[in-house]
Amino acid sequence: MILNRRLGEGETADERTAEAAIRRVPQWQDRLHDVSYGMLVGGLNNRNWRISVAGDTRDYFLKVPGAGTEIFIDRAASNEAAVNAHRLGIAPEVIFYAPEDGTEVHEFLDGYLTCTTADFARPEIRADVIGLFRTLHSGPRLSLVKTIFDLIDEHLEQARTLQSDMPGDLGWLLHHYERIRAAMLASGLDLVTCYNDPMPGNFLIAPGRPMRLIDYEFASTNERSYDIGVFACEMFLDDDETEALIEAYFGRVTPQMIARVNLNRILADLKWGSWAVVNRKLSDWDFDFQKYGLWKYMRGKAMMRDPRFADWLRRA
Repeated sequence: MILNRRLGEGETADERTAEAAIRRVPQWQDRLHDVSYGMLVGGLNNRNWRISVAGDTRDYFLKVPGAGTEIFIDRAASNEAAVNAHRLGIAPEVIFYAPEDGTEVHEFLDGYLTCTTADFARPEIRADVIGLFRTLHSGPRLSLVKTIFDLIDEHLEQARTLQSDMPGDLGWLLHHYERIRAAMLASGLDLVTCYNDPMPGNFLIAPGRPMRLIDYEFASTNERSYDIGVFACEMFLDDDETEALIEAYFGRVTPQMIARVNLNRILADLKWGSWAVVNRKLSDWDFDFQKYGLWKYMRGKAMMRDPRFADWLRRA
């Protein structure tokens, strides 16, 4: 991309906001005349920028949080997760974090490309993802404890407050949601730091270099198997591919973990469906959040009607 602006040249509101953020970074205070920047494509909720500082051997990534994102994102927890992930060797270094508004600067991983859904059709790429999850889960627990049930409940309350347009069979969905909650809590949750948001673009790959994981906005202390379930859900994996993830993570496949991962696939659709219908009331992005959310609910409903659903509940 072209870094086509220097400080003082900003013309749009976004560019002026980026310049104000750049001026706040302590490491750059004596070098502001050496800074150039350009906007990166992507990001549903934030404005992202690539920063170059003349004489530095690396570039930087600047994230300016979007207005209203605090309803979904605990920025302090996001920063804590990113710092921990860098210490674990799976994420870029955090250069600057502003607790008052969540502005972040990280090192830019030059030479890496963002994954696409097609990349996850490759078993070796999926194995790398499981390796990242195992490393992240092995690290310190985040201060923020939000299980998948906490996350769904929070979105449902937001939807009620905002009077979001919910599916007509919401009562049926919530009845079975409570059955899942009861089954999993009966055997207990295995709480670790979870990533929670496996969008393809958050996984970075480069030839001959280890995969990296970026953007910890939705990370929390959560049920271990949720990361496997939500990843299998988002990547449309079949039963054999999902069981291969379980084996790669745990070393073996058990009926209980098959059940928990499949129930977490359902929970992932309820979570992101609820997130989307709430976002429909908040976002001005050119994206049909409502359609996306209702599709998520429909897919979750389809799995609730799977003949194996009762067995998953029993074994969870």
